[in-house]
Amino acid sequence: MLNKQKILALLAASGLMLSGPIAAHQDNDIQDFQTWGNVTATGKFESLGFKNPKLEKFRWWMEGQGRFGENTSQFSQALIRPGIGYQVHRTTSVWLGYAWAPTAQPFTNTPFDEQRIWQQALWADRFSFGTLTARSRMEQRFSPWQSDDTAYRYRQLVRILMPLPQAPGFGLVLQDEFFVSMNEASWGPRTGFDNNRAFAGVAYTINKNARTEIGYMNHYLNKRGPNLMDHILSVNLFLNF
Repeated sequence: MLNKQKILALLAASGLMLSGPIAAHQDNDIQDFQTWGNVTATGKFESLGFKNPKLEKFRWWMEGQGRFGENTSQFSQALIRPGIGYQVHRTTSVWLGYAWAPTAQPFTNTPFDEQRIWQQALWADRFSFGTLTARSRMEQRFSPWQSDDTAYRYRQLVRILMPLPQAPGFGLVLQDEFFVSMNEASWGPRTGFDNNRAFAGVAYTINKNARTEIGYMNHYLNKRGPNLMDHILSVNLFLNF
């Protein structure tokens, strides 16, 4: 279990990442209002009807997203992300999966389909002040219709969900995710800072299996040419079985 000093260090690191896109913002950056919708479902294989004791510690993950840019006037990106995980400890799981991400403007000037293989370590624990989560993910990204290059990217997420005692079922969510490209690929990604996503919103627990989170996300994307600063209405549904 993390002690108080480590918790404060994690939150401080998240605050530093949150300030990154604001500090990096340039006058010639493109700004856009977008709407992102997300449904993520996770669970034990028993919930799918598989009752084999050997699968007790295995988990499944299914995620779907739709992102609409150009002032929410057009489809800009979709994301389908399935995965399989293993519960190493009460607080910790490891995962492996695939993702498909058809992408268009304003994220790219030329529409393309991106595919990914991803691995992650996910840690979450409850404290008196709320639930703290840290996720470390590696991605191998490729676009076989454009190039044989594989782009490697690391992303680090830190988030906290704090219940609101005065409003049962509701909570405050603060989250930041920082992306670093490990190499350059001819079809787009460059080495170094890739993008940052900072989110603040309100969560509502519908029941033991479902929670929704709605709020504002600031997304700063490092592009070839003017960078992109997105102001996003983020609507999320999380299901756990």
